[in-house]
Amino acid sequence: MMKLFGRKNHASHSDEQLMELVGRGETSAFDELYARYSGRLLRYYQRMLGGDGVRAQDLLHDLFLKIVERPELYSPGRRFSTWIFSSAHNACKNEYRSRQRRRPVALEFDDLPADADPLHERIDGANFRTLLLAELEEFEEEHRTTFLLRYQEGFSIREIGEVLGCPEGTVKSRLFYTVRRLAERLRPFDPRHDDTVTTTSMQDAGR
Repeated sequence: MMKLFGRKNHASHSDEQLMELVGRGETSAFDELYARYSGRLLRYYQRMLGGDGVRAQDLLHDLFLKIVERPELYSPGRRFSTWIFSSAHNACKNEYRSRQRRRPVALEFDDLPADADPLHERIDGANFRTLLLAELEEFEEEHRTTFLLRYQEGFSIREIGEVLGCPEGTVKSRLFYTVRRLAERLRPFDPRHDDTVTTTSMQDAGR
């Protein structure tokens, strides 16, 4: 996407301040927001859409065009990062509907205990990353986006709940379910052959 504006340096401004400036017609603030989020969002779209780079670029363009044309859609006081990823998530949901790719997945856990972390330390990084992303394609989009927001974007449980519009318990349940299933499918990468995978490996694989 071509940068539309840019002269002033807004690097010291928060995302929320930048959106306020965009709403006031301070066009150079847009460039800073684009620089901060375009790469992250493009990667998110590509992972959510099975590597479809062309469609990911289209959705990225549409999202930033919406920011330019209708900045009032952003609610002042809301954290910008959760708002923009919520918008991206909704775009992916619409895309799935058009492709008729939605599949029901029964959740097996109602909650994830605060101290539960079914992950461990030793995984073959490169091969693991490739297979992990392939396995994620088998999950319903709600589980996939929850996983990516947590392990790729580093969002907190509360922030993911805000993005997806669901209770924190549901976020924890989806994460627990997804991590357990991935651990089972990727068990050969665990030298101890148990049901665990490392958090670090999950984060690295999401990059």
